[in-house]
Amino acid sequence: MTDAAHSKSATAPVDRRAAMAERLKRRRAQETRFRWYGRAVIIVALSFLAILLGRIALQGYTTFVDYRITVPVYVDPARVDAADIVGANYDQLVAEAVLAKLGEQDDEFGRTSGKLKQLMSSDLGFQILDQVRADPSLIGKTVTVTGPLGADAGLYFKGEIARETPEADRKLDNRQLAWLDRLDQQGLVSSGFNVSFLTKSDSTEPEQAGVLGAVVGSFMMLIVTAALAVPIGMLAAVYLEEFAPKNRWTDLIEVNINNLAAVPSIVYGLLGLAVFINWLAVPRSSPLVGGLVLALMSLPTVIIATRAALKAVPPSIREAALAVGASKTQTVFHHVLPLAMPGVMTGAILSLAHALGETAPLLMIGMVSFVPGVPGGFTESATVLPVQVFIWENASERAFHERTAAAIIVLLVFMILMNLAAILLRRKFERRW
Repeated sequence: MTDAAHSKSATAPVDRRAAMAERLKRRRAQETRFRWYGRAVIIVALSFLAILLGRIALQGYTTFVDYRITVPVYVDPARVDAADIVGANYDQLVAEAVLAKLGEQDDEFGRTSGKLKQLMSSDLGFQILDQVRADPSLIGKTVTVTGPLGADAGLYFKGEIARETPEADRKLDNRQLAWLDRLDQQGLVSSGFNVSFLTKSDSTEPEQAGVLGAVVGSFMMLIVTAALAVPIGMLAAVYLEEFAPKNRWTDLIEVNINNLAAVPSIVYGLLGLAVFINWLAVPRSSPLVGGLVLALMSLPTVIIATRAALKAVPPSIREAALAVGASKTQTVFHHVLPLAMPGVMTGAILSLAHALGETAPLLMIGMVSFVPGVPGGFTESATVLPVQVFIWENASERAFHERTAAAIIVLLVFMILMNLAAILLRRKFERRW
């Protein structure tokens, strides 16, 4: 019996060690699986991001390639009256000049020139009008103009319209495609970087549509947003964090600020419509009203970020300033706030970057209207990049869809630059305690 007890006590530590080793093995296996799960999640997220950005890039990069035609046009005195320069049909003159290059003539009903006009942009005719209006002596002379091809002609050269597609299923017939091939063979068609996409505003013709007006409108709107949201939000955060008494009223305010940060953006659009437009009569679809609405939306984010930056400043800084005789106000504004400024500016820039991409509140205040020019002031009608993307995506013409992706690329570049500025500011001025 003694031998049996001794044998049992001898094997017990071995069993415990084996059990512990088994539990340790399972724990390490769980940790290994968890690491691989985390890596898999990151890979899936990056894959979706790559697919999204790749799809946008593939659809939008062709917008930055421009196909243009150079053609000499005879300004016929019989067709252009010096007393009524604007009344001439310059698009017809361009069409007839191109037909002459192709060795063809228009029919008596103008059907041939009508088909050719579908391949040309009206910008060519406006160029001749501008030149003749500036110098009437050009009447009776030949003027050489260079301008974009029509949207569908550009899509053909970009490979978006294939000759193999049945003629009934494409917008350009076989004769029009043959004309384009011959113009290309004659060296009249050239390609290059589409500068006009960045230097022109919206247009009803896709080949002339650009993002300049939307970029300027977004910039003006962000100026209004920053001028209101940053100082007001920063001062509100300083008061709540450094001066406000800690009671249930300030607790209620803090809870409401956190809740406002989670309110859907369209609610701010409804608020702006009711207060700023219907009550205060701020001009609809203007950078001013858009900036006011986005300032309300950005305020909670600025307040929360500023309070977090103030909390990150060590209490010893405050105590040292107070110990040498500084007042509470001097301590906050001369010592605490300057040290918290990198975090404050980072939060402000990130909130503005978020505001730059908002669409829903701006649609509620009427910024969905067609604006062909660049806004000249804060109270004039304007559009912004997210709304421009919305308008072009809902357009019926196929060429607008590639411009939608290109406008998204421009918007992403702006947002990346703003986020990069926030990172650089934090790294340059941040202090580690």
